[in-house]
Formats: sequence, structure tokens, C-alpha cells
Amino acid sequence: MKTSKLLLTLFVSLVVASSAQARDERLKFKIQPLLETTKAKDALLSVPLHFAENSPTKFDKKYGKVSTNKKTNAFMKSDQEACEWAMLSALKALQERALREGMTDVINITSNYKNIPFSSTTEFECGSGAVMAGVALKGTLVKIEK
Repeated sequence: MKTSKLLLTLFVSLVVASSAQARDERLKFKIQPLLETTKAKDALLSVPLHFAENSPTKFDKKYGKVSTNKKTNAFMKSDQEACEWAMLSALKALQERALREGMTDVINITSNYKNIPFSSTTEFECGSGAVMAGVALKGTLVKIEK
């Protein structure tokens, strides 16, 4: 009797754990409220970020398109908290790349989670699972003389 209870408990635990691990949702969150937070102001650099169609069309020099894919631990975090952290990491990576290449701005930033483009001036897309959250972005590095 004890053995069958133990086996049943083990089986239920495995089923619950495997279904939790399999969660992989595509979520969308607002960009502007995130950029206005203290954590964004502390994390991001001074390189201007322009999303989707809300990008300058005139620039002095173009480096080209770049991409980044950042993940973060989502354990004990809300989906939004984990996704925002991954988004800030991805944006900072684009900014660092722009500086490294001598560019001043990142334009045409779009989400590219699992290589599926999502373009929006107001939202970003994040993949959220039981233990990880991730944001993939593409952008174009340009130099705009100010």
C-alpha cells in the first residue's frame, strides 16, 4: 500500500513538473512604461532607441542590421518582471553594439522571438516559460549627426 501511494505521488509530481517546464508563451508588454522606470534609466545607455516605423529615415551613416537574444531566469518572478528584465538586457546589448561600431542610434527595432518578426512602436514580444524568459530583437545601427 505504501509503495503504491509513493508511486502515485511520484507520478503526479512528474506530470506536474513536466507540464510546468513545457510552458512557452508569447507575451506582449508596453515599451514606453518600461523605458520610464528607474531600472531602465539605471540600466540603459545614452544611445537613442527608435522602435519600428517610429524611426528616423535620414541619417549620415548606416552600419547595418544587428540582432540580440537575451534570456533571464524567470523563477519566482512574474512574467512581466522577467520579460522586462530580458528586454532591458537586449536593448542595452544593441546600444553597446552601436557604440562599439561608432554609431549613435539604433533604429527600426523589432521583436524577433523564435525568428518570427513582430513590429510595433508601442509593444515588445517576450517568450516566457516556467524557468526562463527571453527577448530577441533586431535593429539597424546608424550615425545621426546632431
